[in-house]
Amino acid sequence: MTERGLSPDFSPEALAQLARFTSAASEPDAAIKDLRTMLWSSIDNDDSRDLDQLTVAEAGKGTDVRVLVAIADVDALVKKDTPVDAHARTNTTSVYTAAQIFPMLPERVSTDLTSLGQGVDRLAIVVDMTVSADGAVGASSVYRANVRNQAKLSYNGVAAWLEGAAAPKPLAAVPGLDAQLRLQLKVAAAMKELRHAHGALTLQTVEARPVFDGEALTDLRAEEKNPAKELIEDFMIAANGVVAGYLEGKKFPSMRRVLRSPERWSRIVDLANTLGEKLPAAADAVALSKFLDRRRAENPAGFADLSLSVIKLLGRGEYTMELPGKSVAGHFGLAVKDYAHSTAPNRRFPDLLTQRQVKAALREEGPPYSAADLAALATHCTAQEDAATKVERQVRKSAAAMLLTGRTGQAFDAIVTGAGPKGTWVRIEHPAAEGKLVRGAEGLDVGDRVKVELVSTDIERGFVDFARG
Repeated sequence: MTERGLSPDFSPEALAQLARFTSAASEPDAAIKDLRTMLWSSIDNDDSRDLDQLTVAEAGKGTDVRVLVAIADVDALVKKDTPVDAHARTNTTSVYTAAQIFPMLPERVSTDLTSLGQGVDRLAIVVDMTVSADGAVGASSVYRANVRNQAKLSYNGVAAWLEGAAAPKPLAAVPGLDAQLRLQLKVAAAMKELRHAHGALTLQTVEARPVFDGEALTDLRAEEKNPAKELIEDFMIAANGVVAGYLEGKKFPSMRRVLRSPERWSRIVDLANTLGEKLPAAADAVALSKFLDRRRAENPAGFADLSLSVIKLLGRGEYTMELPGKSVAGHFGLAVKDYAHSTAPNRRFPDLLTQRQVKAALREEGPPYSAADLAALATHCTAQEDAATKVERQVRKSAAAMLLTGRTGQAFDAIVTGAGPKGTWVRIEHPAAEGKLVRGAEGLDVGDRVKVELVSTDIERGFVDFARG
């Protein structure tokens, strides 16, 4: 982390500020609504304690549904330009390694004082949306509120319940929450279908999560999407769009998350050709989306590998500063034009600074971050996110190297995940690991399948080397 410009430790000044935090923030303000009795719930990873958002839905007029997303009001406790904020501004993101989590904010803040934990009252920014039966967001508003999480749920627990398993205890304990979640799922599905029609890409990403037996790492296990994860994803995309539109309406400069038209579109076209498909010569999100749908239907077992190839070829997202009234680049993969990161202020600095912009707009004050501030921070946040990703990848590779030690000479099925002047990389499934192809890389490109043999491992440097079989 240090080598890549990230700070693994909080400064003495930040720790001194942390010691002065005695309780969660509260404000006696008549403009802050009391929404604590609503059936709010959180859905996150099994082990997550830094809960950034809650969701709830209720029937509206006709077939409309009112969807509310509550976002933790981190700024109420962590003020701009304080020592804790300075650490967040330096790293700009929490760093999740297989060995240890390095939170952007001190754990006592992110997992307690600002976390939307079950059964506690917390300040929040609420994004309030009316969604029609076809998934379109109509009227919307943004305001401050007091909320209370009625049930802390997990992605896996909710997904299992949807497939017929018993309801998780927190869900079963709250009357009406089961119907409430089914309504949310119905609305989220309509939202996804509408975005899909506009060219949003449905990709099956595989995330390698460490598995421990006590203190011992035993596996890197691939985790895939499920309906509960998709529900939260769809609501957060909608909320981030509303926030971007709100700041635009208030004539505030804002930080946007963009994914530009892919530079390696020609390779995506070539990849489709190898599968008997034809894509247009110019980047076309709708055509790509339809191609992916067909491949998922025809070869569901291989769709994760195809998705990984497309993700690599699409390139990485970035942060930009956008001025009100100006054309924005938009997000190619999500098929949305206005998109601001705002729903994870405990974990991402862009979300925290966007929250401060929103709160200033609500108070009818000037923006706390100028256009010049946001332009510089957008560059910094993009760079630090990239640095954090490299740290996470390096530690994950060290973990993979440790798990593969002693298996030299073993053969694996692999897919090419990267190909360029610096080398060719492949991914195997068990354990979910990526390594460099040190022999036999000639003629290979992203998406190609290949037999490989493990040549060597170096735990400290995180090297896993393969040769073409």
